[in-house]
Amino acid sequence: MKEISVIKHFISNNIVLMEGEDKKYYENDINSELVKKETNEGITHKEFNERIRYEVAEFINHSFDNIVVLAGAGASVVVEEGKIDKEFGKTVLMIAEAIEEKMREESDTYTLQELATMSSYEEPVLDITTKKFNHRFNLEDFLSNLLTYEQFIKDDLKKEKFIKSKNKILDLIKDNTNYNFDGSKMKHGSFLKILSKYIKKPNKLTIVTTNYDTLFEEAAESLDFTVMDGFTFSYNPYFDGDMFEWNLVKDIPNVKTKELEYKKNIINLLKIHGSLTWENSINGKRINRKNKNLVEKPIMVFPSSNKYMQSYENPYFELFTKFQELLRRKNTLLITTGFSFADNHIAKMIIQAIKHNTGLAVLVSDYNIEQNHENWVELDELRINHFRIAFLKATLNNNLTDFLSERKRAGNNDY
Repeated sequence: MKEISVIKHFISNNIVLMEGEDKKYYENDINSELVKKETNEGITHKEFNERIRYEVAEFINHSFDNIVVLAGAGASVVVEEGKIDKEFGKTVLMIAEAIEEKMREESDTYTLQELATMSSYEEPVLDITTKKFNHRFNLEDFLSNLLTYEQFIKDDLKKEKFIKSKNKILDLIKDNTNYNFDGSKMKHGSFLKILSKYIKKPNKLTIVTTNYDTLFEEAAESLDFTVMDGFTFSYNPYFDGDMFEWNLVKDIPNVKTKELEYKKNIINLLKIHGSLTWENSINGKRINRKNKNLVEKPIMVFPSSNKYMQSYENPYFELFTKFQELLRRKNTLLITTGFSFADNHIAKMIIQAIKHNTGLAVLVSDYNIEQNHENWVELDELRINHFRIAFLKATLNNNLTDFLSERKRAGNNDY
């Protein structure tokens, strides 16, 4: 008998919901098909999604005091007809491919392969057999090699061309992460609205993102949300980490007791790898936030192993510290989207928080919830050992908002 392959869509301590290649849907194993009670017929795809929605609701409907979202590179990706729209978010691999193509067109810089050879990066840029971009090429490892090699270049002419090439790569990373919010294709706004409804004042929804783009800011503005991003409300906003602790309130008129009314729709935004809108002030003493079109040298942590060292500098240190503090709070829900847990620095921080904070629940959403790298495997082992972790096959700009919405959900006993 042919073994049926399945795709897992939801995994928690209590249940695994799967889709089979035979267009049937299963609960926990392939011997337990999901069927309608009245007719004993297999359920539809729509009904399967309703069941997932119900299980997600069971996991997140616990009146959490705090909700924190970690949005990685995948949160900016838009997929249409099975393909990633290159006008919006790109995967790290796509950015690397775009850099390779542009560097080959330049006459006064080294190609990516030349730089890889010079810095002794072992993985070839192009696949030796197909001559196409090598999917094993790791941009983060490559940049780490590059930045280490730079200090050993003795030849002045070679070093000048090398630095020009390095700076070109960094500029291309900026270019490939700079795109505008499009409400017709992106669901950041719906995402903010849905999760804000779960928050009880004076607590605020917190978005933590590794992305440099301004999608969450633009989505929030389209909804008239107020964003507390660590910058002051002054004419030239500058970074002051204390801003995250403040709230906007007003006195309630005609009330003898000193009651306060909290402003609605306020979110915290922690951009832990920097932003296209951040730039050092002229005297270098402050970090200012500006319109991204006016920023010449944005403050960004580029993908390399050196980013771990940079995270101990300000403002990154303050932002990471704030993120850690949020993960230590009782009765907290963390939702991750577009974050694969391959970033060891952040992944280990979350895993340690799960182990030490029994009041932390984590919903991991991704287009693939059956990954096999070390951090992902450790997360799943924690789930198996009854920590509050669930995995959901969903992406921000596709179906995540549907699974989080407060619509009437199918009950567990319907099929």
